[in-house]
Amino acid sequence: MKLIIYHLYPDLLDLYGDRGNVLALAARCRWRGIDVDIRKVSLGDPIDFAEANIIVLGGGSDREQSILVDDLSSRGTELKDAIEDGLVLLTICGGYQLLGQYYQTGEGKKIPGLGILDLYTVAGNKRLIGNVIIDIESGLKKNISWNYSSNVDEDSSQRLNTLVGFENHSGKTYLGSKLKPLGKVLRGYGNNGEDNREGVRYKNVFGTYLHGPLLPKNPHMADLLIELALERSGNVSKLLPLGDNIEVVAHKAIIERFGSNR
Repeated sequence: MKLIIYHLYPDLLDLYGDRGNVLALAARCRWRGIDVDIRKVSLGDPIDFAEANIIVLGGGSDREQSILVDDLSSRGTELKDAIEDGLVLLTICGGYQLLGQYYQTGEGKKIPGLGILDLYTVAGNKRLIGNVIIDIESGLKKNISWNYSSNVDEDSSQRLNTLVGFENHSGKTYLGSKLKPLGKVLRGYGNNGEDNREGVRYKNVFGTYLHGPLLPKNPHMADLLIELALERSGNVSKLLPLGDNIEVVAHKAIIERFGSNR
């Protein structure tokens, strides 16, 4: 088995170490004997969305996003078709915002997005910063089908139904009525600090404000992306479990330390 991972604009969108998401996906594949081909794509480079299994699009400042928006817009139709066909896509912060209809600046100017998802973002008057804990959306929990064995304590063998990370954004994102969030905010601000929702899921597209990066702290989310990509390519067998003792303990330590603000 082999997976092709496209890392889009790593030279422009890696503000909070989002490259770690690509490294986590690659490591968890290799530990299972799955070959990985990581392809870095920057401005003007060719992309074949038809052969991609997973695409990772990180976050950056407004300046970096404005530089690449035209380049990515020129590929918008192909990307949308691939998404409708089940392409697995992980987008973080600025990359998440770019999937929407527009980003409205503090001066009221609307910068068009790719228009792939029915969401929009407006600039807020303060930064939303801090540790985040979310309860994964109920429909998504059913897709996370593996448990974690542990020699540390009994609780470490339980299924992880939360995501943890760190957010730092001033943009406030609002989802259309037909879109589902990635989860419910237990601690932090999430999409906008108002509706207790964080991120978005549409088919195999996942958008979130969780930096850190996201996947090393949430191995169950990394495995979900890998499993979805394998299923789409015709490999339907379940992933072999890994010894995630340290990852699970670290995940739960964050929850125990920061708890809930709800």
